[in-house]
Amino acid sequence: MAAKTTIHDIASYLNTTASTVSRALNNNPRISKSTREAVLEAAKKLNYQPNNIAAALRNGKSNLIGVIVPTADRAFFSSVVRGIEEVANRLNYKIIICQSYDDHGKEIQTLEALVNARVDGIIASFAKETTNFEHFQALLNKEIPIVLFDRSTDHLRVNQVMIDDYQGAYTAVSHLIEEGCKRIAHFTSPVKISIYRDRLRGYTDALKDNNIPVDEHLIIESNLQLEGGRQSMLQLLEIEMMPDAIFSASDYGAMGAMQVLKERKIKIPQEVALVGFSNEPFTSFTDPTLTTVDQLSLTMGHVTGELFFDHLNNLVNNTPRRTQKTVLQPKLIIRQSSLKSSLQHSH
Repeated sequence: MAAKTTIHDIASYLNTTASTVSRALNNNPRISKSTREAVLEAAKKLNYQPNNIAAALRNGKSNLIGVIVPTADRAFFSSVVRGIEEVANRLNYKIIICQSYDDHGKEIQTLEALVNARVDGIIASFAKETTNFEHFQALLNKEIPIVLFDRSTDHLRVNQVMIDDYQGAYTAVSHLIEEGCKRIAHFTSPVKISIYRDRLRGYTDALKDNNIPVDEHLIIESNLQLEGGRQSMLQLLEIEMMPDAIFSASDYGAMGAMQVLKERKIKIPQEVALVGFSNEPFTSFTDPTLTTVDQLSLTMGHVTGELFFDHLNNLVNNTPRRTQKTVLQPKLIIRQSSLKSSLQHSH
């Protein structure tokens, strides 16, 4: 591959200095019209491509936004990213997507790389491991705009967009109680980021408000992936009084439970009703189809993108910075896996 043409190549071709070439390319008024025309013609002839990062350094804008997600292969995150991108594209911005793999160290490196690439700001869902937010604070101190989504923290004064995880869980468990369930297990995560804490709180409050005692044996921690859901279900099968329903803080956990129940020929929802969280695409294809809480991922992406550009405009116009938490209301999508009472009535 041929080396890229630089301003030094143009300078030696025209027998002038690199700084003269640079000024001519940037329409500096100190450069005469004839010199500017000669430089532009030489640039074209030598196939000179301006360096975007260098240009961003000069005019302070790259029209790039860094977006950090824990993982890009989850439908939820890819759908949020799509929402952000739809807003960005309308405003002639491009996004760079990076994954932290829920690793705090990787998140720090990724932020560094994005800042070195001169992005105009960062939109992030921080890693599960992250409890110290100094790396984000350092960027805020440099006036780099940041918006967080899905996972929230009180450690940073930034705009944040999330769903009401507490309400989503409360509605899901209330639905199971209405369907006649009395021993409802909950799959949660040992990582106490806000979303899992709030879902656990929604679960316990819904039980208490219906005078159902909270049984610690029915609250099981795992990574909430498919295998975690399987292990949690196997653990529940060992206890004396089996639950008659499971509310999982993730659809993958619910799916793992469903696999084990089917292998053991335990009927869903007649013997054990299931509700997941997230409305992953596969939930409408399972047998039975899975009741789940929809996290409004595309809407979250749109709202996050719009907040980011509002913030960017405020910085440009020196408007004082107000930060807000925007909380979206999730929707319970009722499918076959939880409809216990209607099945009893139909038999």
